[in-house]
Amino acid sequence: MPSDVPARVGFFDRFASAASRFASRAWFFAFCVLLVLVWAPSYFLIGSVDTWQLIINTATTIITFLMVALLQNSQTRADAAVQDKLNAIAAALADLMQAHAGDSAELRDKTRELRKAVGLEDRESSS
Repeated sequence: MPSDVPARVGFFDRFASAASRFASRAWFFAFCVLLVLVWAPSYFLIGSVDTWQLIINTATTIITFLMVALLQNSQTRADAAVQDKLNAIAAALADLMQAHAGDSAELRDKTRELRKAVGLEDRESSS
């Protein structure tokens, strides 16, 4: 539930969020394109095809490896936040339905189903 979420966010989480915002901007993509455009003619300065390819392959592999870790952190936290919000909405709706159920057996059954669904992601198997 949202009230169970700690108010403080750790250093790595803040860094991952900042990196995610940084990498999602159009100018970052433009910078990446510019980097490739600068690298491409550098062959004439380097001379060796193997060294020329090794430079871009190493650089892009390292950047990709680090960005995947950072972006996965941001995505996982965003998914957890959305799930907590949905659980809070479902719990509140179940409370409202229960308050207005009265003699309606169908509404009481739907309320029980909704209450079972709250937190389902913690009990659901991925296999």
